[in-house]
Amino acid sequence: MKRLIIAAPHSGSGKTTVTLGVMAALKRRGLTVAPFKVGPDFIDPGYHRLVTGVPSVNLDGWMCGPGFLRETFAHHTASADVAVAEGVMGLFDGIDGVSESGSTAQLAKELAAPVILVVDARSQARSAAALVHGFATFDPGVNVAGVVFNNVASVNHERILREALAAHLPGVAVLGCLPKDPALAIASRHLGLLTAEDNPLSAEFIDHLVEVMEKHLDLDALVTLEQAELRPVPGGGAAPAASVCDRHEPVRVAVARDAAFCFVYEDNLRLLEEAGAELCHFSPLCDDRLPEGIGGIYLPGGYPELFAAQLAENESMKQAVRLAVEADMPVYAECGGFIYLTQGVAAEQETHPFVGIFPVQTRMLPRRKALGYREVELLADGVIGAKASTARGHEFHYSEMEEVPAGFERLYRVSRKGADLGYEGYRYKNCLASYIHLHFGSAPGIARDFVRHCRAYRTRSLT
Repeated sequence: MKRLIIAAPHSGSGKTTVTLGVMAALKRRGLTVAPFKVGPDFIDPGYHRLVTGVPSVNLDGWMCGPGFLRETFAHHTASADVAVAEGVMGLFDGIDGVSESGSTAQLAKELAAPVILVVDARSQARSAAALVHGFATFDPGVNVAGVVFNNVASVNHERILREALAAHLPGVAVLGCLPKDPALAIASRHLGLLTAEDNPLSAEFIDHLVEVMEKHLDLDALVTLEQAELRPVPGGGAAPAASVCDRHEPVRVAVARDAAFCFVYEDNLRLLEEAGAELCHFSPLCDDRLPEGIGGIYLPGGYPELFAAQLAENESMKQAVRLAVEADMPVYAECGGFIYLTQGVAAEQETHPFVGIFPVQTRMLPRRKALGYREVELLADGVIGAKASTARGHEFHYSEMEEVPAGFERLYRVSRKGADLGYEGYRYKNCLASYIHLHFGSAPGIARDFVRHCRAYRTRSLT
């Protein structure tokens, strides 16, 4: 099975466009493509899924250890012809300025995968070869096997770029030169690109994208790049979550999935299923009730502020969630899911009432409030683990809560690289809500404990 990582010197180079184009073109050629995204981003995977028809999986070397990365990569590529992973930021950008942790380079080494570097060639010619040379030699353990030049202005510009790379770095192939093409731009908003749910790429856009890739990229050379052997990590990775549920019937867990709640790590869902959950999706936007026979609720993140009026008008769903929480049903909510459980959100000079479990209002801000990796330690036993257990995740939002009452329980001690960031993770009854998106692969016990609590609740409700 072939594997490729598409990276860049920096964000904005065009790696998402190239990644989507390569995925779509290879699929058109009849190959089964397994899509991946390096890092914690939720938006790019939505587009990967749109062009491949397959869920895209996040691979993050800081949130999850190398063993889990290898395990989940093997799981999701079992029936694939080629795996294509889109990098994050610049090739060597990770958690800090020293470590490779969380970077695309780290993943390239873990998976022994060749890297395709997408270079924005606008306003440069021979200098582009110097840039590629630096990236190709910065870490000898990273195999920069090919380059795609983007925003190439003319045939002469392409000739100079190819000559420069051939003269100074003959071991790195020029796999393509993409002309400037405004028709391939993808719309964006404050968190980055518009989501695939908000901005589904048209068939015409995808057709044009594939046409450009077939014309300007050497796809045959790309899929035949030399591959090093991928070696498993002995004893690494997640413990098999399924082993804990062999003696139990599955328990139904409701997962919010619609345009307002679309930010969820695919491996979180997989680990829940392996722990014994039967996942049933529902829409807080459109459905008037929760799925029948559930033992718990998972409210992922998303953009509830963009759908605030519609969410606020769905009184029957808000009441259903409120009653479930008051009945001690296990509920786990992240970021947008947390916002949905507050009294409401102030957006566009209006306040829209939400579920009201937590006695705070949410305010949208013109500037980013928080961004970065987080590590949490549980201060007490809860629905996702025992006291003192730890997990890793990511936080990124443009909103804040009004001051939470002093007596309200906070279950998380939050840190980043040992620096104390305070307390978070708000709990009411069996409901836990936080701005932090935890990756269950960082602590597989999260899925097992949550499903165990859901099963216990369901058993109690039937007696």
